Amino acid sequence: MVGGIRPAAEGRARPGPPGIRAYDGVVCLGGEDWWYHNRGHFDLQLMRRFSRRMPVLYVNSLGARIPSPLRSSSFARRILRKLKSATKGLVAVEENFAVLSVVTIPGLNGTRLLTGLQAGTISAAAARLGIGRPLLWLALPTAVDLARRLGGAGLVYQRTDRFEAEEDIDARRLVELDLRTKTTADLTLFSSRTMFEEERDRCGKALYLDHGVDCRLFAEAGDSPSDPGDMEGIARPRVGYVGAMDPITIDQALLEALVRSMPDVSFVFVGPSTLGGAWREADNAHFLGQKDYGLVPSYMAACDALIMPWRDNEWIRACNPVKLKEYLCTGRPVVSTYFPELDSYEGLVRVAASPQEFSSAIRAALRDPPEKESCRARMAGETWEARLEAVIAALAEEGIPPADAAPSREAWPEAARRGAPARRGRGRLKESQNG
Repeated sequence: MVGGIRPAAEGRARPGPPGIRAYDGVVCLGGEDWWYHNRGHFDLQLMRRFSRRMPVLYVNSLGARIPSPLRSSSFARRILRKLKSATKGLVAVEENFAVLSVVTIPGLNGTRLLTGLQAGTISAAAARLGIGRPLLWLALPTAVDLARRLGGAGLVYQRTDRFEAEEDIDARRLVELDLRTKTTADLTLFSSRTMFEEERDRCGKALYLDHGVDCRLFAEAGDSPSDPGDMEGIARPRVGYVGAMDPITIDQALLEALVRSMPDVSFVFVGPSTLGGAWREADNAHFLGQKDYGLVPSYMAACDALIMPWRDNEWIRACNPVKLKEYLCTGRPVVSTYFPELDSYEGLVRVAASPQEFSSAIRAALRDPPEKESCRARMAGETWEARLEAVIAALAEEGIPPADAAPSREAWPEAARRGAPARRGRGRLKESQNG
């Protein structure tokens, strides 16, 4: 055992019959960094469930952009936290779940030299965990060439955000990498119906996979609320937002109007924020910073209503925030600006656009909140465990089962036992011409 990791037998995947590509572990090239991002994200949730079945190596995000001090007021903080992450190396953070930080150099990621170095580091870490034939999982298309160098039993591409719609990013490059990844992946996952319908025909195999939620965890917090220490002095009613706040996703003008026009309401913001403006200093605006994900339910439950004040842009129209289900399971009324995924939650979320509409919706939600049980009933069966089983089943249909579910050699057809050649995968990833 390596620091809480149970290796697969002899560190090798049990061979399968021709056409079957069994995997004995998962290597996830993640979209977040375990050491400083919210751990409630899609890839981290599914990897933690995967680790109950086989070893998982989570590789912290390589990033999708080149940071610039001219474009970001938090440039120094971003560089410092990435450097701190890089010094940690390989760490077993949970039973059967390890996290790895590899060398990243802005502007050089994707070049042959650095990709080769990263692939060697990852392969060595996977071997230490007993992963001999990994399922590769990509949360960012910028890691596609690294995945090609690693090789594995199969490739899953998680298309849960429209990264090319971010500001100050090389959109043309991301679109090219995204298309190449979708056409070569064995399975592409979409959490947004909008993106699924628009892009499914560009994929080898596509699956709409809505977010899961640990409803019991949030329901228990909602039914037995206890104020966190830094909320004890905040007056009610409290309207909360939990999550990262940045100018790309958050409608700052809307928030400022709400804070200034509703002085009798305390607005509580829990999460990292790069928003600016004098309104942040208002007596009824409380920025509490990022909290450990395990504390998130208690902060949601300490509020009287919860909001999602999104901008109307391409990123938001293709989003499906995890927090929506968490909000509903907590049992607090929810008010949001419109985005297409809300069509599935009619009657459970109040939708508003202008500051006046949003203010009226908040007051109506505080006066007449929906029934908790109605909100939670909508979440029945929406577990992360169910989402993982859907992924495993979709991969098995493509001839990519977990090693412990692959047929034994005795069950192979006679031709297979004689050593007939295995079927090749859907396609080969082409290496970028960078470097």
